[in-house]
Amino acid sequence: MSEPDQRLYFLLQRAAHQLRTTVDRRCLAAAGVTTAQLGALFAVRDQPGLTQQELARTLGLRESAVTALAGRLTAAGLLLKQQHLHEHRAVRLELTEAGAAALRAAQPEVDRLNAELRALLGEDGFVRTAGALQQLAGWER
Repeated sequence: MSEPDQRLYFLLQRAAHQLRTTVDRRCLAAAGVTTAQLGALFAVRDQPGLTQQELARTLGLRESAVTALAGRLTAAGLLLKQQHLHEHRAVRLELTEAGAAALRAAQPEVDRLNAELRALLGEDGFVRTAGALQQLAGWER
């Protein structure tokens, strides 16, 4: 039996690409949104009124990328941009009813994906992988 591949970064990139491609297809079919858009909608739902700068930090993206993402979600009627009460250059983001409906439509697909990953990895493997990925997401050198 051959030794498993130990190139962790390469494997993470490959797995992330495979998951993103598969889940994007499923989420687009179920709710008309990509995983990146879904992540932004979940963040705004969980933190109503957050700014684009805060959303960028939450998602681990550059502010320019979030500006474009928020623009697309606003144009699609899924987010509403409002002027910040205390910071004249900041924009607050709110979920629209259409955005909430997209989240509801995507939720069964998210649940199905998590069930498939639990079956693939086993419950212990799923929990350990989630914990390890959270650690890696917060790792800075």
